[in-house]
Amino acid sequence: MFDEITTFSFPTRILFGCGAIDRLPLCFTETGVRKPLIVTDPGVRATRVFDRVAGVLQSAGIAFEIFGKVHGNPVEDDLLQSAALYRDAGCDGVVGLGGGSSLDVAKAVPVMARHQGPLAELEAQAGGMDRINGPYHPTIAIPTTAGTGSEVGRSSVITSRALGRKIIIFSPWMMPQRAILDPELTVTLPPALTAATGMDAFTHCLESLTCPTFHPLCDAIAIHGLELIIRYLERAVTNGADIEARGNMQVAATMGAIAFQKDLGATHSLAHPLSTVFGMNHGLANALCLPAVMRFCEPVARQHYARVATMLGAPADSLLAVNGVEKMIARLGITAGLRNHGIPRESLESLSRQAFEDSCHRTNVRPCTQQDLLALYEQSW
Repeated sequence: MFDEITTFSFPTRILFGCGAIDRLPLCFTETGVRKPLIVTDPGVRATRVFDRVAGVLQSAGIAFEIFGKVHGNPVEDDLLQSAALYRDAGCDGVVGLGGGSSLDVAKAVPVMARHQGPLAELEAQAGGMDRINGPYHPTIAIPTTAGTGSEVGRSSVITSRALGRKIIIFSPWMMPQRAILDPELTVTLPPALTAATGMDAFTHCLESLTCPTFHPLCDAIAIHGLELIIRYLERAVTNGADIEARGNMQVAATMGAIAFQKDLGATHSLAHPLSTVFGMNHGLANALCLPAVMRFCEPVARQHYARVATMLGAPADSLLAVNGVEKMIARLGITAGLRNHGIPRESLESLSRQAFEDSCHRTNVRPCTQQDLLALYEQSW
């Protein structure tokens, strides 16, 4: 026991609270950024949230460029185009504004702006981490959802054109220098997206907790993240203007991303192809697949699931945790069943092959074969 050396670190500086966005110019001063590129998506670009951020920069006399074309599930062209704009405009820093997709692209822009080869070379499981050699210009992450926690993560998930699937780009050099968590920027997020992104955070915390990698700090963070989500997610879905719920969900999402330094599990391997092939929201995909994965893992995750059951107000019984999570998902307004979200049954076999290529299931608490993943799709269908 304890014969393997493990390292722990949580370095991102986080500014949290209502009105924290007003500190953005100070973040530029501290990190030496003079001309940032704002990376966002068309939906956020059209909102008052974008106007609020742009107004802060304009009032401070800070010039900036905008890339506002990030897809809901980011694709290679999002990164190539934003990196080209970054280089051509002479930018020296990036602001990621939006959900996990925009933040993932933003974190990869400084890397891709310098990288001479194709995106596929940067895939983590293909040795891409060795090709990412910083330091790079700073990234400042401003989430407008409470789900991915990408604002404190050191990875990006982007669909590779050459490989036809999502790839993970990973390096400590990609971690944002600043994260601004302003609950007021999330109050207009619709209930369905609030629910889906919240379930993404829940899945991060749960799969991190059950991941067999040794990381006790992440375990403690994951446990409290689950407690916050169980306490506040339904409130945030019911009343988007509930600042207490919105703020605590932002914190929980960030905690989930810190926790999955340990790694994730099979739910994420199932979810990634659903986004790549069918464009399904990542958090929704997690929510639809999580109950089946929990039942698969329950024989070896009983201790952790029993703790979750008590968080849900039930006796410390692992099967009650599975049932409780299913009921919570239903209360959030998420209709169970992949078939009810446009996923044809005949696609499950090919989806399972892509899921098996995904690296997340390799750290699942219970090992998975491709046939296991196919069975989990079928149970989720």
